[in-house]
Amino acid sequence: MLFTMIDLHIHTNASDGQYRPAELVEKAGESGISVLAVTDHDTIAGLSEAAAEAEKRHIILVRGIEIFVGWPTGEFHLLGLGFTHISPSLSELVDFLQKKRTERNLRIIEEMREAGIDASYDEICSLFPLSSIGRPHFTEYLKYKNTVKNNREAFEKYLGKGRPFYAERTGANLDEAIQAIVDSGGVPVIAHPLSLYVSWGHLDTILEDIHSRGVEGLEAYHPGASGHDCKRLESLAREHGMFVTAGSDFHGEKIRADRKLGHTADGKKIDDRFYYEELLPHLKT
Repeated sequence: MLFTMIDLHIHTNASDGQYRPAELVEKAGESGISVLAVTDHDTIAGLSEAAAEAEKRHIILVRGIEIFVGWPTGEFHLLGLGFTHISPSLSELVDFLQKKRTERNLRIIEEMREAGIDASYDEICSLFPLSSIGRPHFTEYLKYKNTVKNNREAFEKYLGKGRPFYAERTGANLDEAIQAIVDSGGVPVIAHPLSLYVSWGHLDTILEDIHSRGVEGLEAYHPGASGHDCKRLESLAREHGMFVTAGSDFHGEKIRADRKLGHTADGKKIDDRFYYEELLPHLKT
């Protein structure tokens, strides 16, 4: 098989990405990507548009999602890859997460107003009409309000954990998230596992547990990790009988300039083995 570039973790403006789903698929095609997974945060709103554009461009679209899971340390994000349909359980889970996201956003708006900022949730929604509003949008909103000059200042001064506008998120129950993905014909994969912020020894124990609960894959290759750690994660996945994936976690140049479509840790192109040899055998056809 000839080498083709793929990407199994990207975001559109249906969540916190820069580009509309069709625009992102077009951009992926121009970048030489032949297999693309759309994995927006806690929403499936962009999948239909992405699928239609992918069909036009003869790109294999992997329908997916990235679910925020309630977890005691760090952040647990669970990818669902390869949906054949959207099950009632997944729709209910997305509705629940969107409701909790809105409640969190309203708390942030209230904190902003108490700090003397003329903030309105209707206004921020009008600025990002197709998006699932989250902290990246509040970052842009603070710049729009001339409260901060850049993203770094927004997080360090206001939106980061322990800062005045920070509000805790409510995540999904892991077992319910796994079941919702499976019910939709998808495969559960733990995203960027180093974001759990646990020791390697503890990570080994966690992987044993979540694999036994139905998580089949591990995103070993992610731009937030070093190449050395990615290889270590792949070895750890093999020990637990899990397949591995790779992604760019691309959001757009204006949002994360350090991430590039089709490239992962250490700026390396994503090999097609992560789809054809790793993910594809686990997908339902």
